Amino acid sequence: SIMANGILKVGEITTSSGSGNITIGSGVTVNVNRPAFTATKSNTSQQTLTDNAITKITFDAEVFDTDSAFDLSNDKFTVPTNQGGKYLFNVQVQDYDAEANLTDRRLFLYKNGSALYRNQTSEDADTDRTVVTTQLNVIDDASAGDYYEIYYQGNTSDSGTFLLPDSTNGMYFSGHKLGA
Repeated sequence: SIMANGILKVGEITTSSGSGNITIGSGVTVNVNRPAFTATKSNTSQQTLTDNAITKITFDAEVFDTDSAFDLSNDKFTVPTNQGGKYLFNVQVQDYDAEANLTDRRLFLYKNGSALYRNQTSEDADTDRTVVTTQLNVIDDASAGDYYEIYYQGNTSDSGTFLLPDSTNGMYFSGHKLGA
């Protein structure tokens, strides 16, 4: 065994299988894969939401999904095997109420079927805003198999319905694993 001090310059380091973790001496493990995804919802897949009902948001496209971990058939991201750790999630929802009667909005990040984080926006019923954008940005400590979904609730002063989204680029759910 030869030991030398100095700088090692390489263009690429990979495992013998081409994916997975690399162990660098003394048990230091570097995870070279960082799952990341962005799912979107266009105005061609609008949802009609009922007053004050907590409703799961559906998505109709993926911009990218490095580990095929976001499932469009059930609108959830599942942490891949061996990819537990801290994840940053970003969500944006744009609602539309033609009568401008939405007074309260609640955007939820659900984890394993239960509300984990919430962003609430409240305003007077007479603000005359037909379109409002709500965002949620959080970091969560996730384990392999944990799953995340987005829910939304709007309270209208006239008990009417409203739509998600208003525009093609108004809604997304994205996430990625942070460094160790």
